[in-house]
Amino acid sequence: MEMPAPSPAILAKKARLVERLSAVLPVDAVIHEEREIKAYECDALTAYKCPPLCAVLPASTEEVAAVLKICHDMEVPVVPRGSGTSLAGGALPTADSVILGVARMNAVLETNYDDRYIRVQTGRTNLSVTGAVEEHDFFYAPDPSSQLACAIAGNIAMNSGGAHCLKYGVTTNNLMGVRMVQMDGTILDIGGAHLDAAGYDLLGIICGSEGQMGVVTEATLRILRKPEGARPVLMGFDSNEVAGACVSDIIKAGVLPVAIEFMDRPVIRATEAFAGAGYPDCEALLIVEVEGSEAEIDEQLGLILQIARKHNPVELRESTSADESARIWLGRKSAFGAMGQINDYMCLDGTIPVSSLPMVLKRIGELSKQYGLDVGNVFHAGDGNMHPLILFDANKEGDLELCEAMGADILRLCVEAGGCLTGEHGVGIEKRDLMTAQFAPEDLEIQMKVKDVFDPKWLLNPAKVFPLASSEGRRAA
Repeated sequence: MEMPAPSPAILAKKARLVERLSAVLPVDAVIHEEREIKAYECDALTAYKCPPLCAVLPASTEEVAAVLKICHDMEVPVVPRGSGTSLAGGALPTADSVILGVARMNAVLETNYDDRYIRVQTGRTNLSVTGAVEEHDFFYAPDPSSQLACAIAGNIAMNSGGAHCLKYGVTTNNLMGVRMVQMDGTILDIGGAHLDAAGYDLLGIICGSEGQMGVVTEATLRILRKPEGARPVLMGFDSNEVAGACVSDIIKAGVLPVAIEFMDRPVIRATEAFAGAGYPDCEALLIVEVEGSEAEIDEQLGLILQIARKHNPVELRESTSADESARIWLGRKSAFGAMGQINDYMCLDGTIPVSSLPMVLKRIGELSKQYGLDVGNVFHAGDGNMHPLILFDANKEGDLELCEAMGADILRLCVEAGGCLTGEHGVGIEKRDLMTAQFAPEDLEIQMKVKDVFDPKWLLNPAKVFPLASSEGRRAA
């Protein structure tokens, strides 16, 4: 779906803007030719595209501050961008905006193993944070499926999680401090290399704010010692509902695996064709991983397997080697790419109470039949972070709109079940007009007043998060 092209007045403004930006950045850091800016016209939600006025690639906090000050003075909106892996349109430009990419800001600034933290520029990829500390037997816990490519900047913006968030938490549980630039160019340091900051929890506001408050250029992240060992077990079941009930019972028993991942038959078939991980022929499977010493692992898995057997699994496969563990995880890590080879799809991100998994999975199946669109389910079952993949044909007229309508019904279902619209992908443009399904007008007004404080002109990441009429009205006020 193409977004409106810029008006002649906006194009005239562009020339002056590019001239001013080029005065504070290297020549190759200002991208404005039509053929070049196409790379920035969308993120991973590719159904929506809109070329920005231009894109800038600063290499330091000071360069970010200079860019923002210029855009603030000229009242030009700015869309912060990490690696562009957002599945909710979080980095989608508007025709009158500047994309501010942090890809060149990828340095490790400080590492402290005694106090267990690392300070990095936020263009650094998630996986490379662990890469910087693993030789000392440390790691960075949040592990989104896109961790090979996604940037820390985007992880902070969307409060990203991952397969191991059940035990270690999501980004907000592993973020200690940030350096952030406000829209007017003011540089703020929030939190730092200590357990807790004095005063209000401003860090809690910044993490998950989707670039609405400022551009985060540096982050202090908690790093952890690697566990002694880890071992996954693969469980196959003859229905989604039974697998969901097994997850609920594991959590209810008080066991804390490091991960519980869910895949249903469509995803199992796709990943087998794509990666050949050796998964069983079943309707649903769980990958449950525990870690610790050998004795701890044996004790935890013993209880988990005992619970699983009560649900009559079609297969139980406990890993016996590092190679087998890698194969068990291979399919799960390949799932999104494998599904993309089958068809276009929209990946949702609702979160529900774990006890509601059987009911919600059954209802998703009913909605699939109602709309006539296939759904593959692959998600972090331990914390109830659902990722239904709705398959559609982007070349078939009306299919995208049908897919969006079904997605909206699934997200409303998540809210009705006691959950929320997003667990880690963010609201972006995908869910902005569903915010009223979760929040009363008074709730949204309070949230928008917080943005008023950080960004009074509403120039940062426009047309995101809040219902479009509300955010556009705020910007025009």
